[in-house]
Amino acid sequence: MRSATAKRASPTGAAKLCAATFLLLLVVLASPAPAHAYVGPGAGFAVLSSFLTLFLAFLYSIIALLTWPVRQIFRLVRRRHAYQKARVKRAVIIGFDGMDPKLAVRFMEKGAMPNLAKLRAKGTFLPLATTVPPISPVAWSSFLTGVNPGKHNIYDFLAPDRKHYLPYLSSAQIEGPRRSVRIGKYTVPLGGPQVKQLRKAKPFWHFLADAGVFCSVIRVPITFPPEKFSGVLLSGMCVPDVKGSQGTFSFHTTRDLSGKENTQGVWVPIEKDGSTFRSFVPGPENSLLRKEKKDLRAPFTVRLDSNGDGAELLIGKEKVRLRKEVYSDWLEIKFKAGLGINVCGIARFYLKETNPDLEIYVTPVNIDPARPALPISHPLTYSVYLAKLQGLYATLGLAEDTWALNDGFISDAAFLEQCYLIHEEREKMFFDALEKTSQGVCICVFDITDRVQHMFWRYMDRNHPAALATGVTADSADIIEELYRRMDILVGRAMEAAGEETLTLVVSDHGFQSFERGVNLNSWLHQNGYLALKDGAEKSGDWFSNVDWSRTRAYALGLNGIFLNLKGRERSGIVDEGNEARQLRREFCEKLQGLVDPKTGHIAITHVDDRSAAYSGPYVENAPDVIVGFGEDCRASWDSVQGRVTAEVFEDNKKAWSGDHCVDAALVPGVLFSNWKITAENPAIMDVAPTILDIFGMPTPSHMDGKRWEIHPNNSASS
Repeated sequence: MRSATAKRASPTGAAKLCAATFLLLLVVLASPAPAHAYVGPGAGFAVLSSFLTLFLAFLYSIIALLTWPVRQIFRLVRRRHAYQKARVKRAVIIGFDGMDPKLAVRFMEKGAMPNLAKLRAKGTFLPLATTVPPISPVAWSSFLTGVNPGKHNIYDFLAPDRKHYLPYLSSAQIEGPRRSVRIGKYTVPLGGPQVKQLRKAKPFWHFLADAGVFCSVIRVPITFPPEKFSGVLLSGMCVPDVKGSQGTFSFHTTRDLSGKENTQGVWVPIEKDGSTFRSFVPGPENSLLRKEKKDLRAPFTVRLDSNGDGAELLIGKEKVRLRKEVYSDWLEIKFKAGLGINVCGIARFYLKETNPDLEIYVTPVNIDPARPALPISHPLTYSVYLAKLQGLYATLGLAEDTWALNDGFISDAAFLEQCYLIHEEREKMFFDALEKTSQGVCICVFDITDRVQHMFWRYMDRNHPAALATGVTADSADIIEELYRRMDILVGRAMEAAGEETLTLVVSDHGFQSFERGVNLNSWLHQNGYLALKDGAEKSGDWFSNVDWSRTRAYALGLNGIFLNLKGRERSGIVDEGNEARQLRREFCEKLQGLVDPKTGHIAITHVDDRSAAYSGPYVENAPDVIVGFGEDCRASWDSVQGRVTAEVFEDNKKAWSGDHCVDAALVPGVLFSNWKITAENPAIMDVAPTILDIFGMPTPSHMDGKRWEIHPNNSASS
């Protein structure tokens, strides 16, 4: 392995990256290719957006190349000034979504994590307080902005549309172009889609960039759409797939699946035509059509090997070999929209079975990073640069397909392999960014720790309802320990590459616990007279169907929130804002806190917050009226999250998704490791932003809620 010194790039690494990206883009644009696009159901992406994105990227590269000498002189002058007050030339932040401090201690004591144990011994190891609620988009938003949710406006994955009682994605809003033109049976957009960031407050790397400190930001959650700043960024959590969803897989089979229930995927029949099998990958709705909207399809054929161990796949112009129970490489998927325009994405194929039935799983179709249908990076060319550097890679915000495992369409082994394939891509990005960022800040968040713990926590407790339903094998019992062991190896490599003079932080947004029992808050509201069903209805379907809003005072939506049905805010609100609303919030806090699960005798809800006590800032009015903190082993039930009212408040969780963190924040702190000594009382994730600004000699902005930590390099810790 090369030394840390040999791996570091010169201070002109960012400029070299820009020039290299320009040359790569020339190659891409010189190749004959149709305009690729995104056409999403209700998402409003223009079908020409991919062409526009690449065209803008091309213009950006030309301008960047022409102005490079002037900008380089300006940067050198500004960089010299930027680091005058800095106490460090470089900081590296490694984020592990969901790494748990209790498990970290257990595995360090066992000798499975020697590199993190070294950080603990020579530097710092502390639990890191998370947010209320401890949900990834909420906590990472506080990480990057240094403020509480009342100032960054993210409270959950979902937020309620008050006029329709339906959820929408809380972090980003995507609408179609403002203008279009009719050509025969088509409606052609003029301009690109309108993508709006719903997270408020400025990320800390913007303050650094404004002062001349270069930053590389890789897959930090809630960075879609990418915001402009003087650095590079690849968006993370909440980047959609080509259908406009947060991940819709497809399952193809010759057997009848009409009776099988699933929540996030679609199943597609495979038809036999002699020795050939035919099917198609379902795509987005064709929004080019003026009248009858139809979903686009990408047809493919399969020919099985004589021994049944593999097959030949033909999709578009690509012909590849599929091996049984092995993922293909990323394959380009083209959907023909009309007028010579193609919608383009990438997916992996997994040959699950060949006998007695043919079964093929296809991952959600990701946005193609080499020909992005909309900006997923800053600058526009950065995703293209990475694709040319390391090959195609996952771009979907929630790329690890937990739903396919939850619904039984793929096995534990197939899900785990998918997770590590995506993780290997992320490692390559991170170490390339670390090499290019010789000065400044390099940040990368790894999602695998969250996804694997969600799906395999059942194997840490043989009495978990999900473990009893699926069984525990010797191979599966150590999956989470092996995960932590691999992350420790990554930390060791990063420490060697960064060197002792670099401040290296390892942080997580929250910890983890078991999810054994589900609590249906909507059922509790119904049984206690706060939520009413229409006459004759005993339960509701998805998203509050059969709910009588004229008699409903409150409803639960998302993972931890209860909302009042307020007059003037909700479409059919009946609760007066003022004394009645305050009284209801008080009632929920008193009645729900301490709620006991009658089956286990455990306290299912340990903490309930009125939003006015939990948050402060200009966006508190968008928060849930009441925030529920669940106790050990509990979480909102699957039915509750999907707006269903059922007969039971409590139920066993038998799904593969068996671990969680959407509970009482006090139960699931994250981790904080540092190679330098940190002095801090009750450190919190929102403290990271002001601390990083401080070590680069910058004051804490007045709006930030986080506190600066005292950080001492090891050679001066005793001074």
